[in-house]
Amino acid sequence: MRAVVLRQHGGPEVLVITESTDPVPGPEEVLVRVHATALNRADLLQRMGMYPNPFPADDEIPGLEFAGEVVSCGPRVLMWRPGDRVMGIVSGGAYAEKLVIHERQAMEVPAGMSWTDAAAIPEVFITAWDALVVQGGLTSGRWAMVHAGASGVGTAAIQICRAIGARVIVTCSAGKVQACRGLGADVVVDYGSQDFVEAAREATGGAGVDVVLDVIGGEYVEKNVAALAVKGRIIQVGVMAGKPLPFNIGLLLGKRATITGTVLRARPTEEKIAISRQFAAEMLPLFSTGALRPVVDSVYAFADVAEAQQRMASNANTGKIVLDLDR
Repeated sequence: MRAVVLRQHGGPEVLVITESTDPVPGPEEVLVRVHATALNRADLLQRMGMYPNPFPADDEIPGLEFAGEVVSCGPRVLMWRPGDRVMGIVSGGAYAEKLVIHERQAMEVPAGMSWTDAAAIPEVFITAWDALVVQGGLTSGRWAMVHAGASGVGTAAIQICRAIGARVIVTCSAGKVQACRGLGADVVVDYGSQDFVEAAREATGGAGVDVVLDVIGGEYVEKNVAALAVKGRIIQVGVMAGKPLPFNIGLLLGKRATITGTVLRARPTEEKIAISRQFAAEMLPLFSTGALRPVVDSVYAFADVAEAQQRMASNANTGKIVLDLDR
């Protein structure tokens, strides 16, 4: 099969498509022909040698999500048959024409949806929903704040908030304000010229937001606490700001607030199965009704993977960047 195999780490030039051995499904796994995959920040980190290969005994193939067709099934597989259209999250290996996944970790592609749209769903929608709802406890009528509102996770989070009846404040750059408003954000803050703490206080009548979904970290941490309501929760899913800054933990005390760090990739298979099945039951039907939709910034041919990663690194995208393996 064709795959992006990292023989060394560095810039986009190390992303070379080559031949790799086809994976073999285990007893409870399915072999999938990948039609499309999507980019995530972790892919860039792995390319630069800052994210370890999750499968050290095999070729180092990046990629955390996919949409494709079941080719064959292990002997104990009950949920799927060859020809079924599936999508899902994996620990790695999605920048390839074939991959294996536990049958219960795979999810059905919504009827009528293209491969490229389906590939833009799993990682960001599960991440946003798990952070805001499962761990953050967000419910109808409550307030969320989402940083990087035009990112893949941000565009998913805005829609999830709207779908469950919650209200949402997002931060983004000036050029992406209208895109966030168009997705349904109640308040959009241009972080270059506005103070999101003041915006949160104004929108909530001084009460503060109930949940913060943050991919930035750095100087945002103390500001997030300032924007929180009493008993509010900060769910930290990324640290795009890079080097951490000193943080006065005493700020949490008066608000009885919590900060939770979370990732999907490092979770054991059992936890990924559980969150995938819960998401499939509770949220996946909303793609068929139109309440949720994947936001695709751009689609690149598989051979243009380096160019696609350069676009992500430049922060130019609104929504997901997708690789079409059929092109």
